[in-house]
Amino acid sequence: MSTQESGCIPGTNCFVTVPQDKWYAVEKFGQFSHMLMPGLSFAGPDCMGCCVSFRSITSRVVQNNVNVTTKTKDNVFVRVDVAVQQSVNKDNVMDAMYKLADVSAQIDSYVSDVVRSTVPHMTLDESFEKKDDVSNAVQEKLQKEMQAYGFTIQKALVTELVPNAEVVQSMNEINKQKRLRDAAIMAAEGEKVKVVKAAEAAADAAQLQGEGIARQRRAIIDGLRDSITHGSQEQLSTAKISELLLITQYFETLRDIAANSKASTVFLPHSAGAVSDVASQIRNGIMQGQAPLQQGMQR
Repeated sequence: MSTQESGCIPGTNCFVTVPQDKWYAVEKFGQFSHMLMPGLSFAGPDCMGCCVSFRSITSRVVQNNVNVTTKTKDNVFVRVDVAVQQSVNKDNVMDAMYKLADVSAQIDSYVSDVVRSTVPHMTLDESFEKKDDVSNAVQEKLQKEMQAYGFTIQKALVTELVPNAEVVQSMNEINKQKRLRDAAIMAAEGEKVKVVKAAEAAADAAQLQGEGIARQRRAIIDGLRDSITHGSQEQLSTAKISELLLITQYFETLRDIAANSKASTVFLPHSAGAVSDVASQIRNGIMQGQAPLQQGMQR
């Protein structure tokens, strides 16, 4: 990081202007002499740059980008991009200038060593979740090692972690299939709710329809009974009322068939009087079905 500098007067290095963002070291006949502060400074007598020379290093924070390829615990190769931000310690400027030949190469080596000893203990998912752990491990290692060379590590950041392209494609496909499965499950659940709600609505409608028919028939029975017994003290039996109801339904059925112009109906010889026989058969069947039940209760 250190570079050779020259004085501000051509042909001699007696005077030199030091920028605010740099440190200048004065070398006399190649040997370090002292450090110069920012501004115009007198370095000493010089002849054509043979006696006095200058070496500078920046005081700014410098960032090194390190790319490391390694393998995770589940055998996936990934590229880890680490950004290391370092600066020169003002109390050890001479060490920063003269101890390391290539600061960037030294930092690359330390970062690679830490990353390749940390990431292989993690799975791919864990390496994404624990990037901060990798950053902290790199920063701790660099602070400890680079302090002896006059550098302070400000921050070490894992800026990117990129798996192999085929792995990325496979991960995207897995996520795609998972989302498609979730969408199919949600669609099936929605269809299930629709079917259940439709069945519940049909059941409620059938119940209400049955209640309506029951009220209708009750009203018909009451109307028939009142119309027949009106003005008299006669009471109709249940059998007579059932027979009247069946006759009424019989004629209503004939009316509905006749009202449908598109119906194809074949009428067999029959009469309304046959309804009483049907009523008798229904009544006898009910009585025969109740007889064993009554005998069991008597026992």
